[in-house]
Amino acid sequence: MEKVFVSLLSACLLLFANPVSGEVLERQIQSLTKNVDAQVGVAVIIDGKDTIVVNDGVRYPLMSVMKFHQALAVADFLWRTVGGLDDRIIVDKDMLKSNTYSPLRNKYPAGGVFTVRKLMDYSLQFSDNNACDILFAHIGGSSAVDSFLCSVLGCEERNFAVKVTEDDMHRDLDLCYDNWSSPLAAALLVERFLVGDILRPDLQEYIKSAMIDCSTGADRLPAPLKGTGAVIGHKTGTGDRNAEGRIIGFNDLGFVLLPDGRRYTIAVFIRDMAGDSDYAVHLIAGISDMVYKYVLSKAK
Repeated sequence: MEKVFVSLLSACLLLFANPVSGEVLERQIQSLTKNVDAQVGVAVIIDGKDTIVVNDGVRYPLMSVMKFHQALAVADFLWRTVGGLDDRIIVDKDMLKSNTYSPLRNKYPAGGVFTVRKLMDYSLQFSDNNACDILFAHIGGSSAVDSFLCSVLGCEERNFAVKVTEDDMHRDLDLCYDNWSSPLAAALLVERFLVGDILRPDLQEYIKSAMIDCSTGADRLPAPLKGTGAVIGHKTGTGDRNAEGRIIGFNDLGFVLLPDGRRYTIAVFIRDMAGDSDYAVHLIAGISDMVYKYVLSKAK
């Protein structure tokens, strides 16, 4: 762990002192991650044009980052069906699985009638697995999400998939690998969400606000941005350990809005990591810091 901290500090000090090209930043990220016992992928898109990619050709398990992808598909469903965030869904007690992370179940163990907004709040902001699966059922399952993503990103050269629910993954950890993305595909999706016309404006603004209010992973991508005036919206994903004892996925995906009006989207995905979660947290925060300082350097 100490070696990681030293490497992060050295790289970030160098970056701050010397504005660098995208190629140099790529090499610095590669140097930072080369000794990590895992696959680490990074993608950054700055103002919709400058793109930095590291180790993109790997299928990274999305884990709960998938809930961002699902939120877009839910919003698309509401748009197509002339629905809204205040539409109501009846949730029976047996829909609230007991063997999964669910603040919703903890607060409402008997179920109830919930708005789509409330379920999306729980899914996006608190990463609630039951809320996620209830939303899957409402829009037609994981295939509806996958089809929506194809309509946005294209499926000719597939670099993502959403095939299974949270309950599926809890029943069989191997299925976690069936929901996957390249870092660049994920960053492109966030970019299209921010500046495109893929959603109705009110639904786009809701998801944007919900991501900014995300309560998980404050020590990942957001950590180096505290006190800078930058605004970050993001969605984390954290997996269990597979049969080999490796963390299946440890991720963060988001967008950063700078005070001067510039923006960037960023994906940091870690697959099959042998280390502990603290190691992964500091690695993601360190990469976030390097990228932020790089973007600042480009304004000089």
